[in-house]
Amino acid sequence: MPFLRGFAGVAGLLLMGGGVLEAQETPAPKPAESSAQTALASPIAVTLKRAIELALLNSKEIQVAKIQASVADHAAQITKAQFMPNLYAGSGAGYTNGMPETPGGRAPSVFNVTYTEQVLNEPLRGQAKELQEQAKAQKIALEEARSDVITRTAMAYLELAKVRHSLELLRAEQESAEKILAVTQDRESQGFELPVEVTKAQLTKARVVERILQLEEREDQLEVFLRYQLGLSENQAIEVTPEDLPGEAEQAGDNLIAAALTNNPGLRLAESDVRAKEFRLKGEKRGYLPTLELVSIYSLLAKYNNYNLYFTHFQPNNFNAGIDLRVPIFSAQLQANIGLARVNLDAAKANLASKRTELTAEVRQKTRRVREMDAAKEVARLELQLAQQNVAVLQAQFGEGKLNLRDMERARLDENDKWMAYLDANFQRQQAQLDLLKAAGQLDKVWQ
Repeated sequence: MPFLRGFAGVAGLLLMGGGVLEAQETPAPKPAESSAQTALASPIAVTLKRAIELALLNSKEIQVAKIQASVADHAAQITKAQFMPNLYAGSGAGYTNGMPETPGGRAPSVFNVTYTEQVLNEPLRGQAKELQEQAKAQKIALEEARSDVITRTAMAYLELAKVRHSLELLRAEQESAEKILAVTQDRESQGFELPVEVTKAQLTKARVVERILQLEEREDQLEVFLRYQLGLSENQAIEVTPEDLPGEAEQAGDNLIAAALTNNPGLRLAESDVRAKEFRLKGEKRGYLPTLELVSIYSLLAKYNNYNLYFTHFQPNNFNAGIDLRVPIFSAQLQANIGLARVNLDAAKANLASKRTELTAEVRQKTRRVREMDAAKEVARLELQLAQQNVAVLQAQFGEGKLNLRDMERARLDENDKWMAYLDANFQRQQAQLDLLKAAGQLDKVWQ
């Protein structure tokens, strides 16, 4: 659309101009400063896609999520390791006076080796599968952390571009307000205007100055946030350009609902929780089955423990191998474990059903929000176009001497206000798009 191409061109020129002014206002480095520090302070141009890439690379939140996923993986391996061969070596040496007792269930030995391996233990196997599923859930939480970083970075980048463009418009608006005030004061001194008109002109200028200060503060906040997110130094200047979200962000509402039910991290975490609780309940129910463990022990015994005095035969080297088989007959603890696992599973299923309903409603609401913002953006665009056409008409009249300077500047003030309204409407639409894509779990795919 010609209008949007014109908007992009004007925005680019304004941002380039802002970069030049900023470079001119930067004081010359002291001789003691290194060339590296000077290069670090120079502005760096960053696109939206590059900003997201840097944020994902440097995000502390993602680094913490990766560590948590690694911790969950190792925790799952602890229980699973009991079903693998385990070999231990040690010593149970001790002094005995009289009958050699068996502290800890084993006779005193100079050296011993023990081998254990769980073969059949369904409750323990259920716990192992539950922990493995929880480890997978941590990887989903990592994806959710990535989505949060993408959303925050994109919103900050787009808002910074909007704020800087708005500041350019407001500074031009300030010049118009000053011209209107000067003309009004001159006419009031000549008796052609009432003092109230001067006060109105002063109020208009003061409001513009107030908005400039507010936006400058917001600009500083966004720059600090982006530098932190992107891993840049504190004195690094950032240049951004007004951008639209990728075309893949435009999808039908029904498609996004289907995508959300498949890809939304929160829903996937709830589904993973249900699977984990099912593994645990299944394992606890199988606790009525026998448990079987392979056991093997080698012991080197010493004569000073008086084995030869209390036993008919003594040999220093002893080896035992067999199985430890247990058949449950009655276990109150097993019944309690099954009851707790069943309640936890019911709670997880209820949470999953609730999240599915909430997610469907949320995606529908956010889809409607995007449509509303589309309509608001179109209204703002047409109002801006009307204000521009009005300025063109008044400019011609001003050139012919049919219009005074004050009316001309007031028309320019109105055009700038419509420009800022359009920028706000466009940013709100982009925010609504990002919220919708995040709910649908599509952010990663948009910037692939």
